[in-house]
Amino acid sequence: MERIVFYILALIIIIFAFASVTSRKMLRSVIYLLFVLSGIAGVYFLIDFNFLAAIQLTIYAGGIIVLIIFSVLLVHHIEMRLEIAKTTRKITTGIACLLGLGVFLFTIYSHKFNVVENSLTTNVDEIGTLLLSYKAGGFILPFEVISVLLLAAMIGAIIIAKGNRLSENKAQTK
Repeated sequence: MERIVFYILALIIIIFAFASVTSRKMLRSVIYLLFVLSGIAGVYFLIDFNFLAAIQLTIYAGGIIVLIIFSVLLVHHIEMRLEIAKTTRKITTGIACLLGLGVFLFTIYSHKFNVVENSLTTNVDEIGTLLLSYKAGGFILPFEVISVLLLAAMIGAIIIAKGNRLSENKAQTK
């Protein structure tokens, strides 16, 4: 049963990834990407990595997709049609993809992978404690630096989006 669910998820991921790359409408590409990221979360749930699946859904499928849709709507390019790539660029990309697939398959089939039994389990409580720990091995400082960086990026995006409007408002008040 798990194998069937995996193949269904893999098929969904492949179809929507292809649709995301080949779609000429920006908003449709983003929605297709949402399905790809949700399918990846499904694979994480399937292999019982519940924390990674939850992170995948909240951060990527939730936050990043909403951010991309917001930025597409903010710059008023919702119906923007993406330009078609030149034939030489398509051929070069296809050759590079086939070369990468060949290296990937060669690596997978030429190495013997051993199954490792891991008796050490980590639960969400331990992950949260480690993320917010001040002690050695804790991640509170990078966590706070990233939050300040994201806040600065958000403020910068708002200023860039309102750039013309802010200068027009200043000119009108003078």
